[in-house]
Amino acid sequence: MQPRNMSMSGVVDLAAVKAAGEARQKAEQARAETARQGGATPVSPVSLVIDVDEAGFERDVIQRSAEVPVVIDFWAEWCEPCKQLGPLLERLAVEYNGRFLLAKVDVDANQMLMQQFGIQGIPAVFAVVAGQALPLFQGAAPEAQIRQTLDQLIQVGEERFGITGIPVDPDAAPPADDAEPAEVPAGPYDALLEAAVQALDANDFDGAIQAYRNVLSDDPANEEAKLGLAQAELLGRVKDLDPQQVRKDAADKPADVPAQLAAADLDLVGGHVEDAFGRLVQTVQRTVGSDREAARVHLLQLFEVIGSEDPRVTAARSALARVLF
Repeated sequence: MQPRNMSMSGVVDLAAVKAAGEARQKAEQARAETARQGGATPVSPVSLVIDVDEAGFERDVIQRSAEVPVVIDFWAEWCEPCKQLGPLLERLAVEYNGRFLLAKVDVDANQMLMQQFGIQGIPAVFAVVAGQALPLFQGAAPEAQIRQTLDQLIQVGEERFGITGIPVDPDAAPPADDAEPAEVPAGPYDALLEAAVQALDANDFDGAIQAYRNVLSDDPANEEAKLGLAQAELLGRVKDLDPQQVRKDAADKPADVPAQLAAADLDLVGGHVEDAFGRLVQTVQRTVGSDREAARVHLLQLFEVIGSEDPRVTAARSALARVLF
């Protein structure tokens, strides 16, 4: 995908919008509270690049934007231009030494954030300053252009909101997450996860789905619950299907998206993983609008069933990227 520049006029216009006054006030209050507590604690350079998900977006992006401009890199593993842009942004985050924070968002795992920002293609780069979101650019833009955009962003943060960034100490200890993880005792979700497994064994797919959702409502990052939910939903979809009729419908009506989705589900349950993925990639290729989006989202759901580390998922992601971009 060729880079599409997004005008920085939207940044400058932040001072004119109604919410800007409130945003500045909140930023000033946050700085005053930090000063009252003795000033901001210097962070390690590795803390300037963070992975962000939907659950932590308010804390890690919105709240942090009161003290430092937060640049958001929307990316995905299968996106080749993302692999060019991501390392460049990470290097610049360290080079700019706390004048902006880089938040990386995996769009496959955070579809809601992608929709909220109205993203049509990746890589896409946005910023949040004092709680105000604005687009920066899209695509793997040249480094000189990115530097110019970042300089303008930092200038706006300083002039409009008094945000000057966060102190960095090269000798500061890295975040606790980077240290050797301590042994984690059995969590509070063991009973719910066991109940979900028992429900699956009893073919009570609705019960399993609810149990997994109960876990995810409190712990959205729980990988076991995510995988279990994807599997339970798949099994629930196919339990009442007539395989012979589904495959006939799919063969007779290649443009019928629900027929292709049902056939892909049967393919996956039957162990024909590549067939399921290939069918949906082809469906995405031949459709437009809401039909294409339905096929794409369904394919991402099937990726969850198999797991992102599986080479078949990696290959299908690449095929999907070629169709989309």
